[in-house]
Amino acid sequence: MAPPVVRGTAAWKYFGDFRDVLLAGQVLVLQVAHPVVAAGVRDHSDYAEDPWTRLMRTGASLSIYVYGGPAGARVEATRLRELHRTFTGVADGQRYSALDPGAYAWVHATLVKVPVDVQRFFGRPLGQSELDEYYAQMCDIGRLLGVRERELPPDWAAFERYYDSMVAGFGGNPAIDTLFETIRTVRKPAAWLRDPWWRPVRDLQARGQRFLIRATLPPEFRERLGLPWTDRDQRRFTRFATAVRLVSTPIPASLRTSYMRWIGKLNVWFRAHPQAYRLLVRGGGRE
Repeated sequence: MAPPVVRGTAAWKYFGDFRDVLLAGQVLVLQVAHPVVAAGVRDHSDYAEDPWTRLMRTGASLSIYVYGGPAGARVEATRLRELHRTFTGVADGQRYSALDPGAYAWVHATLVKVPVDVQRFFGRPLGQSELDEYYAQMCDIGRLLGVRERELPPDWAAFERYYDSMVAGFGGNPAIDTLFETIRTVRKPAAWLRDPWWRPVRDLQARGQRFLIRATLPPEFRERLGLPWTDRDQRRFTRFATAVRLVSTPIPASLRTSYMRWIGKLNVWFRAHPQAYRLLVRGGGRE
């Protein structure tokens, strides 16, 4: 049993680090690379039509089950499982469920990996003792969310072997194509934002997101997707990563994670007051 996620522990320090947003595009690509996840997104997700609301809901959920305290995490875990129970359909002639154990575990695995990769790219890589503590804490969260024990590798080394073997089996699919198109054409987040102001911001974020996705995906998978990567690209990414590391690493973990911890507390309150939540987030009943 791992220590609870409290101040100073590994998951507390790294899961909500603000640099984690730099890998948001990468983790989404890896999630929808799984065929069951891709089918569920195709049939049940509204992210292409309303990505900003979808982003708010996802951030709220992540913040609760890591930083919302044991009671908040249990409530959110129950809500997520009940929600995903309704996500079923047919893909390639076979019935699927969003609670398919392998697919459900894979989504959790991608979220486990992000903070470790972020520290490797943009911070200080975790030492073995911190990795052990972080992974044990995230396994406890996985169990709380309903990931089966047999789907959780016993330690970090086994987890990395599992993760690499999963990625080795993935290739391109229409869900990944839709994700890239959504990044390129994402709607403005507010109606009052004038189109002439939004278009250059949208194009800049699209170029940045695609660059970070190409930079941080596992190289073999990047090649299978046909995404180019040159020596010049690598030099640009190295300069960017160095700048992020120099600016952000001296910031205490308590500040690097403060936004996500406050979101967690706020959303525990919102989950207890669903009418207020629905006023803030349209369609608050979906993830």
